[in-house]
Amino acid sequence: MQTKSLYAAIDLGSNSFRLEIGQMDAGQLRRVEYIKETVRQGNGLDVERHLTEEAMVRGWECLARFGERIAGFCPSQVRAVATQTLREARNRDVFLSKAKRLLGFPIEVIAGKEEARLIYLGVSHLLPQSDEHRLVVDIGGRSTEMILGQREKANTLESYRVGSVAWSMKFFPDGIWTPACFKSAEIAAKAVLDEAQILFNRNHWDKCYGSSGTVGAVADVLTASGWPEGLITREGLAWLKDRLLKAQKPDNLRLEGVKEDRKPVIGGGLAVLQAVFDLLHIDEMQAAQGALRHGALYDLIDRESTQDVRSSMVDWLAQRFGTDKLQAERVSRTAQSLLQSLIPESGSTSAQDRQRYLQKLHWACQLHETGMRISHSDYHKHGAYILDNTDLPGFTLDELHRLSQLVLGHRGKLRKLEIEMDDASFVQQLMALRLAVILCHARRDPDLSGLTIHCDALERTARLTLRSDWAEVWPQSAHLLREEKTAWQKTEWALEVHQD
Repeated sequence: MQTKSLYAAIDLGSNSFRLEIGQMDAGQLRRVEYIKETVRQGNGLDVERHLTEEAMVRGWECLARFGERIAGFCPSQVRAVATQTLREARNRDVFLSKAKRLLGFPIEVIAGKEEARLIYLGVSHLLPQSDEHRLVVDIGGRSTEMILGQREKANTLESYRVGSVAWSMKFFPDGIWTPACFKSAEIAAKAVLDEAQILFNRNHWDKCYGSSGTVGAVADVLTASGWPEGLITREGLAWLKDRLLKAQKPDNLRLEGVKEDRKPVIGGGLAVLQAVFDLLHIDEMQAAQGALRHGALYDLIDRESTQDVRSSMVDWLAQRFGTDKLQAERVSRTAQSLLQSLIPESGSTSAQDRQRYLQKLHWACQLHETGMRISHSDYHKHGAYILDNTDLPGFTLDELHRLSQLVLGHRGKLRKLEIEMDDASFVQQLMALRLAVILCHARRDPDLSGLTIHCDALERTARLTLRSDWAEVWPQSAHLLREEKTAWQKTEWALEVHQD
């Protein structure tokens, strides 16, 4: 089978890593292959939130196998997402640098709300069409996501730091299931999930669905034991807890439908699930087929169309902070024109990467004045802070930080930036944005006639050429360009400004 018609999603969960390969067929995603490996990275976080060497090796070995399976795929066909364990891990960069090489594709560490959005996207696509208001719950290894939505639109998204692996480690550390341990685990879970009582009140939804992880495991056990297929009820939870208490520990548990890799964490997951049922007054929950990996696949396909949620979220954020839309579009047109000259089509940058840089520069231009609503003084710093401390669905944490650095660096000194100037594509985006802001400083369309710019990335030099009378016609802009030249002299890059 040719890989060009396929899409692949990799979910780096706290308990398991999963690879889903699908193919679009008559508007529906058809499974081609599914691989799940129990990695238990969530167990590998020490008290200082560092991944142990053993946990990293387990992850690397799994991703090497996944990488061999999807070799030959294009970057636009693959999306790999990492969740709570790597959100928490302080040494995640150590793991990710090697993990990306072994997989052969980028790995995105996504925020909790982005994880929730993708979960709902996956669940809703695999449910029958309905106008019902849905509550979707996903209890993972170290986090629990809850979503309210209707059809394919998620309206309320939250992520809570409570999960099967974390709760098993914390409340069943010796692997022994006792009534006291279950009681402590359920009380602690309710404390973490307390605000969910308001956001996901029983009056807000018609039917409850559970996705993947703990919910799937519990549903499998109950179905295998004669309960209605895929349905979890209060009676079923009580029965399963009683079976665990009688078994006392994972090695003694003899239940059809419980996989060996699930036994060590089923106690913690069951305690969290019971807490969710109690807090939200759930009587029954239907296990859904869709999951995070399916959402990642559908989102990947949407990005190839005009439905990229990231663009919608940038529009929303710009509107919320009352940015000057006309100025943002003016700066964007100018910056993108400059970037196309800085990264010429004839260069080594692929057309796909070039388009991606232009798109992200456009988002930075739309958001570069978001901080003005807070304070006009140092508004670029406020804008960067907003981007570094907000959850924008569709974006990874790294993408938001890169946008924040473009917003932070669009004016003022350059030494404040955290991103290394070795990243030529970032420098070119930043230079295009800074020059565009200067050229549009009067909040009118700039005079670009006779203006050219070229970049030698190897020499780390950009050359801006102006027509002979440009400085005389636009003296303030010329003054700002001279100051900009000086600003770049304090970096590893140089900006030369010449007149014909």
